[in-house]
Amino acid sequence: MHVQIVDFSPVRVAALEHCGPPERVVESVNTFIQWRKQSGQSPVASSRSFGIPYGNPDTTPAEEFRFAICGEIREAVAANEFNIRELTIPGGRYAVVRHTGSTDHIGETIYPIYRDWLPSSGEELRDQPLFFEYLSVYPETPKDQWQTDIYVPLR
Repeated sequence: MHVQIVDFSPVRVAALEHCGPPERVVESVNTFIQWRKQSGQSPVASSRSFGIPYGNPDTTPAEEFRFAICGEIREAVAANEFNIRELTIPGGRYAVVRHTGSTDHIGETIYPIYRDWLPSSGEELRDQPLFFEYLSVYPETPKDQWQTDIYVPLR
């Protein structure tokens, strides 16, 4: 596992918070895509895409699971019927690991960061959720070739 420590600058994002079973996140993603296309505020071709899990989908009760689907913005989010709001992904130090393949299996990359790398690294976690930066999009890239950077917040 290749871990890179980076200083990440804060990013303003438009966000749709999914609340409920993890297997239904795709429905919220589709809503976010619809907003992106209609509003033109976060064009996928020129704006980074992020995801913020507010819990572990393997251990959080399904009805309590939350996940923010996010797209980088350069201006305030306009009023909308999609419940999209503005957030800022905080800047600071992060450990970054790249996951290749479907995000359905991203836990296979996340768990070793916490189980193996973190205890031996001398680093400490910051009290903030990790986040994902999606470097590939479907259907342009086959799922088995997707690349997603996992950002783990450090002190």
